[in-house]
Amino acid sequence: MSGHDSKYFSTTKKGEIPELKEELNSQYKDKRKDAVKKVIAAMTVGKDVSSLFTDVVNCMQTENLELKKLVYLYLINYAKSQPDLAILAVNTFVKDSQDPNPLIRALAVRTMGCIRVDKITEYLCDPLQRCLKDDDPYVRKTAAICVAKLYDINAELVEDRGFLDALKDLISDNNPMVVANAVAALAEIQENSSRPIFEITNHTLTKLLTALNECTEWGQVFILDALSKYKAADAREAENIVERVTPRLQHANCAVVLSAVKMILLQMELITSTDVVRNLCKKMAPPLVTLLSAEPEIQYVALRNINLIVQKRPTILAHEIKVFFCKYNDPIYVKMEKLEIMIKLASDRNIDQVLLEFKEYATEVDVDFVRKAVRAIGRCAIKLERAAERCISVLLELIKIKVNYVVQEAIIVIKDIFRRYPNTYESIIATLCESLDTLDEPEAKASMIWIIGEYAERIDNADELLESFLETFPEEPPQVQLQLLTATVKLFLKKPTEGPQQMIQVVLNNATVETDNPDLRDRAYIYWRLLSTDPEAAKDVVLAEKPVISDDSNQLDPSLLDELLANIATLSSVYHKPPDAFVTRVKTVQRTEEEDYPDGEGGNSESPAHVPGDAGASSNVPPSAVRPPAAAPAPVADLLDLMGMDGNNSAIVATDIPASPAGPPLPVLLAASAGQGLQISGQLIRRDGQIFYSMLFENSTQVPLDGFMIQFNKNSFGLTTGAPLQVPLLQPGTSASTLLPMVLSQNLSPGPPSTLLQIAVKNNQQPVWYFSDKIPLIVFFTEDGRMERSTFLETWKSLPDSNEISKDFPAVVLNSVETTLDRLATSNMFFIAKRKHSNQDVLYLSAKIPRGIPFLIELTTAVGTPGLKCAIKTPSPEMAPLFFEAVEGLFKS
Repeated sequence: MSGHDSKYFSTTKKGEIPELKEELNSQYKDKRKDAVKKVIAAMTVGKDVSSLFTDVVNCMQTENLELKKLVYLYLINYAKSQPDLAILAVNTFVKDSQDPNPLIRALAVRTMGCIRVDKITEYLCDPLQRCLKDDDPYVRKTAAICVAKLYDINAELVEDRGFLDALKDLISDNNPMVVANAVAALAEIQENSSRPIFEITNHTLTKLLTALNECTEWGQVFILDALSKYKAADAREAENIVERVTPRLQHANCAVVLSAVKMILLQMELITSTDVVRNLCKKMAPPLVTLLSAEPEIQYVALRNINLIVQKRPTILAHEIKVFFCKYNDPIYVKMEKLEIMIKLASDRNIDQVLLEFKEYATEVDVDFVRKAVRAIGRCAIKLERAAERCISVLLELIKIKVNYVVQEAIIVIKDIFRRYPNTYESIIATLCESLDTLDEPEAKASMIWIIGEYAERIDNADELLESFLETFPEEPPQVQLQLLTATVKLFLKKPTEGPQQMIQVVLNNATVETDNPDLRDRAYIYWRLLSTDPEAAKDVVLAEKPVISDDSNQLDPSLLDELLANIATLSSVYHKPPDAFVTRVKTVQRTEEEDYPDGEGGNSESPAHVPGDAGASSNVPPSAVRPPAAAPAPVADLLDLMGMDGNNSAIVATDIPASPAGPPLPVLLAASAGQGLQISGQLIRRDGQIFYSMLFENSTQVPLDGFMIQFNKNSFGLTTGAPLQVPLLQPGTSASTLLPMVLSQNLSPGPPSTLLQIAVKNNQQPVWYFSDKIPLIVFFTEDGRMERSTFLETWKSLPDSNEISKDFPAVVLNSVETTLDRLATSNMFFIAKRKHSNQDVLYLSAKIPRGIPFLIELTTAVGTPGLKCAIKTPSPEMAPLFFEAVEGLFKS
């Protein structure tokens, strides 16, 4: 729409639908066009105009391209909720696919591909086959993408009708954009297929490299991503490929540059000539440096990718460390990334420059940045032995400025430096002790206490220094208490005089009798027993020589680093996580006959475990899999005809149910600002085996409100009201709450399962209010979901492996297995068995939702450590995303 079309959004007419209906059927073309624009405007702001479907479809028969585009847009949005009426448009689609205008031909095929209705799919095949061989390249490139969309709807149909072969033929097309779209479509199809679909041969390789020079920037990205999966036969072929790709490094688009870098890095693994590798490293440096002159957001993505690149090939940017120096106006997230890369590039040759920068950063105003800069100095000292003394000098200078958080951070890193270079820099301990009184952070206190205990024999007043901490022992955090306990034992073993003897008695008493912390109590009992039975053994344990710590700046495991480098320019390289860590994918794992039991141990298994291959089954997710998934289109509401009351009256009810008890505030569904002073809050809950909608109505208007009615739209679970809703007369400034019983009907909405619950509420004084809520799957978990172990095992084995889906929750921490099981039990997820696997607890549970659908659940975690893996097997795998959403909500609450 053009700029002056904003007027279509400003209508305030009553009875808008009938008026639009009349205008859509007008004999005047301009009036029909304006009416369609108004319909699209209403649809854009969320109004339900699906009742106008037939009238809008009638406007398709037009030569006006703008009007045709608008009608097609409407069709894409509403065809799924009106599949029977959508058939009316098929003839026009087929006719348009043969229109003399290539824009209309392409538009028809694109729209048919976007309408995800099975009944229309069968009509799409013939027009699509024609368009794949169309004379116009614009039509062919549009048809190529349409094949991928059709494959997602009906893979078998695509294979039967030979569309895959047609796509492969398009790779040899003389138009580079057609080639790029064919590659993109084949890559997308390959992602969703378990067998090889798109394999690059020598012939294909030549075609793709030729098209690379001529297609658009995004076409180049598609081709480069496809080429990155090709493994050259030998070093010579790898050099030839790299030579053809290298010019892409000069491209203005950052995505093209990063994709070219990825391609070159992967091919460099096969190149044996050191001169060629050195020259390639030189060529890659300038484009990577250029990325850092872009907007901050692009800089951040580039820096995250560079972080990975310098871990693999530090020589690429070894001479470019100055470009990573922080500017005063860099956002904090860019500064933090630059610091990380500077540490990785720091060497004996440039350490003086780097230290000057870090020292400057340590006087900045941003506290987090200052802390990171001080830690960076310590990490450089640990990394570079020759520079350690210079790093220590800088840290001592920073301590002298007496800024509290700088001093504390410096003490933390100096403790690490002592661990790295024992018996080398202990002369500075006296300077550290001067800052003892300023320490108030647990990590800094613990570090200082460790230094005092470790070097107690060299500190004359070590007992006095530790005693100053003992006065507040019961109030200290566990980290400080544990360090105090160990340091006091060290002091006693090194100086077994009267002072330390009294101190050790006080500390052991505090740590055993006066504490509730089991870790502290257990350690104290161990020390007590050691000291009372064999002091020499205590010395061997407590004063044992400690392993020297190492530099952690290249912290990624080599295999993980290789996987991330293969995913450069995707979300994976920004998160620094493999794709399967944050993308839920259905896994298909072949099982052998021996694997009768899920853990592969035959009949000796006490309880089922995860199917073999759970860690590696989805580790080869292609790079494109980690691009942000497109949001699924929200189901469009049926018309909620509350005004006429001529629908299913059993769903429009009024009631007298006791008010819901006080508890956490209910989520706001309709804000007072949107409801002309009426605010509605609500949440689905399960109580005593029944589902209720707990609702709160608040009247902030100037008039009393009464006559409340409610209706729920069709949804994936058939959820509707089971008794009347009655909200008493709401005087201005008052509120009323209620529990509305809910039941499950057979009136389900079509399409994949969704948590969307669309609601309409009206009263006698206001118009109908439409809003939506999310249905938590957890409210459907029934009380009879507990399984016997034998039943659980049999069910597990009876379900195919394709019905097993897993997801990782990296931020979830379980502090106690028992507490977790109790919490899950309150949500009707019942414990079956437990086992240990590689220092992790594996828990098995069962749950069931109405219509007898079971969920077999496997939770894998290490207690107290972030990270939870949840795997489920169920006859209805399409419910898996809803289940994971419910589990995530349960652990977050």
